[in-house]
Amino acid sequence: MKVPFADLRSNYLSIKEEIDKAISEVIGNSSFIKGHYVSEFEKNFASFCGSKQAIGVSNGTAALYLALLTAGIKKGDEVITVPNTFIATTEAISAAGGIPRFVDVNDYYLMDISKLKEAINKKTKAIVPVHLHGHIADMPEIIEIAEENNLKVIEDAAQAHGAGYNGKRSPLSSIACYSFFPAKNLGAFGDAGCVVTNNLEIAEKIRMLVDHGRTSKYEHAIEGFNHRLDALQAAILDVKLKYLDKWVEMRRKNASLYKKNLSQYSKVTLPKEKPHTKHAYHLYVIRTKERDKLKTHLESHGIETGIHYPIPLHLQQAYKHLLYNEGSFPQSEQQAKEILSLPLYPELSEEQINYVCEKIKDFMNLN
Repeated sequence: MKVPFADLRSNYLSIKEEIDKAISEVIGNSSFIKGHYVSEFEKNFASFCGSKQAIGVSNGTAALYLALLTAGIKKGDEVITVPNTFIATTEAISAAGGIPRFVDVNDYYLMDISKLKEAINKKTKAIVPVHLHGHIADMPEIIEIAEENNLKVIEDAAQAHGAGYNGKRSPLSSIACYSFFPAKNLGAFGDAGCVVTNNLEIAEKIRMLVDHGRTSKYEHAIEGFNHRLDALQAAILDVKLKYLDKWVEMRRKNASLYKKNLSQYSKVTLPKEKPHTKHAYHLYVIRTKERDKLKTHLESHGIETGIHYPIPLHLQQAYKHLLYNEGSFPQSEQQAKEILSLPLYPELSEEQINYVCEKIKDFMNLN
């Protein structure tokens, strides 16, 4: 049996007629930039998130960058985030002129609140918690610490579509940034992203930055950029958004099947769900000290896996200038050596999950 890590084609085929119709309409109307399709998706995604405003942008990295600019981050400002995220988080900080600073994570793979306060200094201007794997960070505590220190909070929700915290979706602070990379819970047919906020002033500033600082077609209040969301992607996303809740529940069901089948194995650490949260399971990440051998074993049986992410950011060559060393963030470093992402998507069948679990059991019984 072959079990792909992701199956975007099956996802497309499940709603093919609606997707094809949306694409055809955009092409038929020749409405490719801004316009109805973008504004309709923005309205619907804001509603889905329980927020007042959503601004479509070109990709998730741009969403973070624009949010940081709007927060007033400038050269030399320090921004605290975590080292176990994708480099887009810190690229955006650097692009805005800021300096990434890290705090370690807990066993949920999320920012360790106990380490946050001691990382704040007079240069700190913002905190970027990352809702990794589809699990929302401890936002009430983060927001409280930020308010005590007059810091901005920008949520990296690139993996958190459909996730919840006390019945609310991100943003739990004033602003959150989403990616619609194709493999995300809500994925476009290319690059796309979104900034979601309840702050109308922030929304207005980002709308101008996204589209050359325009107030009208040829009037520009500020210098901006070309980070617009493509209308074709907006139309596709709007179709898929109607199914997002259903797809998240299917992910959660599949995660439960993994847990049921693998919980007996002490050598495998399964993902946990914090109280009062709803894990959206963008990724299903297990841990084992024999990760590399297990990965090879599974791949030899046709099972694709991933590692998200194998090298923490503070140990990347790109951030050598920040002067962190091995041992700076032990939890992130240990996790990076042990984590393995198993196949997980709505269309994954129970038969496929049982097959993956069977091969993991075979490995554990032999090792």
